[in-house]
Amino acid sequence: MPGRFARFGQWLYGQAYLLLTLTTLFWAGNIVLGRLVAGHVPPVALASVRWGGAFLILLPFAWPHLKRDWPVIMRHMPMMLVLSFTGITAYNTMVYFGLQFTGALNGVLLQSSQPLIIALATFLIFGERLTMRQAAGILISLAGVTVIICQGDMARLLAIHFNFGDLVILAAVALYGLYSALLRKRPSIHWISFLSATFLFGSILLAPVLVWEASTGYVPTLDLMTVAACLYVAIFPSLIAYAFFNRGVELIGANRAGPFFSLMPLFGALMAVFFLGERFELFHAIGMVAILSGVALATAPPRRQKKIDSPAISS
Repeated sequence: MPGRFARFGQWLYGQAYLLLTLTTLFWAGNIVLGRLVAGHVPPVALASVRWGGAFLILLPFAWPHLKRDWPVIMRHMPMMLVLSFTGITAYNTMVYFGLQFTGALNGVLLQSSQPLIIALATFLIFGERLTMRQAAGILISLAGVTVIICQGDMARLLAIHFNFGDLVILAAVALYGLYSALLRKRPSIHWISFLSATFLFGSILLAPVLVWEASTGYVPTLDLMTVAACLYVAIFPSLIAYAFFNRGVELIGANRAGPFFSLMPLFGALMAVFFLGERFELFHAIGMVAILSGVALATAPPRRQKKIDSPAISS
């Protein structure tokens, strides 16, 4: 049985599309949950439990790799801190904070702009341009996102109002675009070392803000909802999703990984159907076809595969 799990893990480690699809599934659940516990669990406390919990869960498995890779981590500390701040500390805390002021619908809509933000970041930093096929795929998937969000009625889309929380989430999306683009510059260390180190540094950077938040009297309500929320965010959208996303970007590059963010509203709609009893409508089907078609078009490998400038991962 252990041998089967090992073989399955090795197979999964090479499946970029499956890894990125599962990543967006877990992140869609994170957006819904973040809105659900708004006002119940403070945003910085939720983010701190998320990353601190993920680090503690991973530490027993990461310790041998961390000890071996620590000198390399220290030599690349500036880049490690940038990645930890943009992808761990700031991004998720700002999303949770923004959801205190806006709805999950707006949050998902803004998250859907991530492929364009990633493409802009990779262009500004590395001069990497989207191909026509990637651009067309992103636009098609965004059209599908729009159909689902407005439920087939454009008047609903025009009626959406953006507020301060939306601006915070948009800034968070921009920071995550920077993180995604800079992943190719991460040090050449084992993926578990990289993941655990960024979780650790991200938690440390959050600590002063957590102390400030607690000093205001805004503390979590200790009940079953809080415990369940903390367990979910520490395991699925953090530990598992970040491992999957980082590996997916390593395999196919940031620009081809970006369009998978368009799957988040699709998964959100399906969650509403299966878990909240909402009806599956025609606009769901239309949006689903457009999103999947756009993602397939944008992420299809080029005819002549170019070598991705990403570091080797030690075993």
